[in-house]
Amino acid sequence: MIHNETMNTVPNTYHLRGRFWIESPQGTFLGQGRVALLERIREHGSISAAARSIEMSYRQAWALVNSMNTYSHTPLVSSATGGKGGGGASLTETGEKAIALYHAVRADFDAFLAKRSESLTL
Repeated sequence: MIHNETMNTVPNTYHLRGRFWIESPQGTFLGQGRVALLERIREHGSISAAARSIEMSYRQAWALVNSMNTYSHTPLVSSATGGKGGGGASLTETGEKAIALYHAVRADFDAFLAKRSESLTL
């Protein structure tokens, strides 16, 4: 076994990293990607424009919105089909609350990881 003296002079500091998501009985309800999609729908007023802005297919974005709306007691996104006047999508009050909830839990989660990282040693 080769022992390198210089390796012992550099302190090892470790940090916890992690991801979380909120699940419903049916499966994933909210996570980082879904919240990003909701925020982009708010910004762009359209599921297709939101999807393009995060390089996601419209089909995948629509499927995510559909699952979030289905798994929630009330829809997170309200949409109108296209046509002469155009379509569009907007967040409902529940959608806004879902984003706020996710960010509040994220802040708690990050604080936990930072605090717990302070005592990580080997």
